[in-house]
Amino acid sequence: MKKFILHNPTILHFGQGVIEDLAKSASKYGQKAIIIYGQGSVKKHGYLDAVINELSKAGISHVEYSGIKSNPVIDDVYKAVEVCKKENIDFIIALGGGSVIDSSKITSLAYASDIDPKDMVLYKAEPTKKVPLLAILTLAATGTEMNPFAVIQLNDKKKKLGFYSPLAYPDESFLDPTLTLTVPADYTAYGIVDLIAHAFEAYFAAGDDNSLNDKFVAAVVREAMEYGPLLVDDLNNLRLREKIMWAATNALNGLLFYGRETDGDWGVHNFAHNISLVFDTPHGATLSIIYPAWMKHFKHRLKYRLELLGYLLFNESLSADQTIEKIEAFFSSLGAPVRMKDIGITSQGDKELLLDQLKYDSPQGFNIEMNNEDYEQILDLAWG
Repeated sequence: MKKFILHNPTILHFGQGVIEDLAKSASKYGQKAIIIYGQGSVKKHGYLDAVINELSKAGISHVEYSGIKSNPVIDDVYKAVEVCKKENIDFIIALGGGSVIDSSKITSLAYASDIDPKDMVLYKAEPTKKVPLLAILTLAATGTEMNPFAVIQLNDKKKKLGFYSPLAYPDESFLDPTLTLTVPADYTAYGIVDLIAHAFEAYFAAGDDNSLNDKFVAAVVREAMEYGPLLVDDLNNLRLREKIMWAATNALNGLLFYGRETDGDWGVHNFAHNISLVFDTPHGATLSIIYPAWMKHFKHRLKYRLELLGYLLFNESLSADQTIEKIEAFFSSLGAPVRMKDIGITSQGDKELLLDQLKYDSPQGFNIEMNNEDYEQILDLAWG
């Protein structure tokens, strides 16, 4: 195994009712907060009022910035930073899913370090400090609540970028499954796909001498496969919401990645980001299409790892093809798309537009590199 340092500074509050811990925690970070959230659902369902009530208990004033998109854009970060400066805020509360928390991470670093957000995510300027960030999760999917990563779109550069900084961990995260009860079936399914895809990115890292972490991957994916379909059929089941929320956090808090020869592969995510960039599709809905297609395309190179994955997940000896078929069938059983036509993208013109974007961006994996021919053949499989 590759040598590693295990360090995760995020304080995690997990379970039903932990939102009630917010007042005590927030009082440690200052007297004025900005609450960053999306396009209205947290207000509609009363989650924003619950946060404001907790801040009032602690005597903390607040301002708000709303409108973060499901595929977050750097423009909102610029605007949020300006509000932080104008209002002289002490800390940030991110209330939402991955897009809100990711945008808040970048806002925290850019505001505190007084650097251009775009330069920062392009690694032209390095953040040196942050303002405290409290994350309140309303969608189980990305794992951003306990990691130092963020994803953001730069539309002017036609890029959707992954960003890393050791300063980007949330200081505290609140994972209350009651705040996910209002997530509809399709986005619940997309979150389950996303957490599985994160586990697969760890599994397909370079090297295969980390048997314990392979078993960790299988445990997380099997948890999602066991309880995910039950949850999609029973959206108000708090026990199931709790199980998927915990699985999603562990899929990308570092647990599955320690000792890998590379920090995962991430080629599928990088490929899928381009689909979201071009067509504004939900992130999880692109992953359920591209992961099986990527596996099929590279199955001869990944033969041993796919066969082992089949055994770890399904407890039977399976060929690479059989493993892929079972994974794709599972995604389909959730109601997640497995072909581009399932998300309404069918034309040859759309295919050519996407291929041009892929050739422009040249997404790569840290383990499995791809070229233009690979992009075209993976798209052929995704189109069906």
